[in-house]
Amino acid sequence: MNTTPGSILRRPAATEGSAAGPTAERRRYYDPILKVNVVQVFQGDFYVSTREGEMLATVLGSCVAACIRDPVAAVGGMNHFLLPDKGGDNNPDLPLSASLRYGSYSMEQLINGILGAGGRRERLEVKIFGGANVLAGLRGIGHQNAEFVERYLKAEGFKIMGADLRGTLPRKVQYYPSTGVVRMKQIEDASAKAVFQRESAKKITAVQTTAGSIELFD
Repeated sequence: MNTTPGSILRRPAATEGSAAGPTAERRRYYDPILKVNVVQVFQGDFYVSTREGEMLATVLGSCVAACIRDPVAAVGGMNHFLLPDKGGDNNPDLPLSASLRYGSYSMEQLINGILGAGGRRERLEVKIFGGANVLAGLRGIGHQNAEFVERYLKAEGFKIMGADLRGTLPRKVQYYPSTGVVRMKQIEDASAKAVFQRESAKKITAVQTTAGSIELFD
């Protein structure tokens, strides 16, 4: 995908991905330990929040999540994509739920959603996570995802303000769009296989192709 700064907004913006409407409410819950409302961001999904104090959470293996916000407009969101490209741009007839599995379309929709909710492109703060080569068998797709998102953001003119990419272990990511704070931990080997199996269940063939803070937690 060839992009230049300002090339976003080729499709109508949205504020939620494949889990729109009532499903979005079912994935929102209250965490009594952290005392915060949480929205789970699933694979092939994105979510934009304008609620103060709301936390977005996901678990990543080879997938990548971008955490993006406009601190002035108090709007931000997270996506979760499985493959770098060959999605929305090359296959415009794919349904949203399928296109969002691919980085090019997922990034576009997340940014559009934030801009559509009042964000300004020049104020966006970006942090990126994931892209681990969790287990053999995916031809290094995790690192391909990491390389894709870095190239995409550079081509679109965005500065990466925080990142934790590549490696071999899955990650759990918790993001507070209202403050920009990210809490992240790596998941040890005992749980890595389960993350790999969950991603593999999507049956997608691999293709070749300082605001806030990042906190580590146990």
